Amino acid sequence: MAEGYLKAFLNGEAEVHSAGVENHAINENAIKIMKRDGVDISKHTSNHVSEYEHINFDFIITVCNHAHETCPNFFSNKAVRIHKNFFDPSKIEDEEKLIFGFEKCRNEIKKFCQEFCATYF
Repeated sequence: MAEGYLKAFLNGEAEVHSAGVENHAINENAIKIMKRDGVDISKHTSNHVSEYEHINFDFIITVCNHAHETCPNFFSNKAVRIHKNFFDPSKIEDEEKLIFGFEKCRNEIKKFCQEFCATYF
């Protein structure tokens, strides 16, 4: 979701990559909830951080505590590291609460991305 918003808000002003410490499918609920806000992430892929170790990033943003704690430190030491733990709706089992959970997460991420772009770009 953060990749989708950053790409939309930055409109080509910066390269945006998204990766994790584990590969997994893009959550269908994330795709649906982002589409409701006009951002299509259906073509995004799940990439492992090791795929990007050759890039000297300006910023490294971790969006959950697990990634923050386990993300390898092989990225550029010059990169500004920003950590923000967002609400994780992926564990919600109640169908009625599921969409609310994804909306909550999306809104938190959207606000963070807006503030990040306003601060650094």
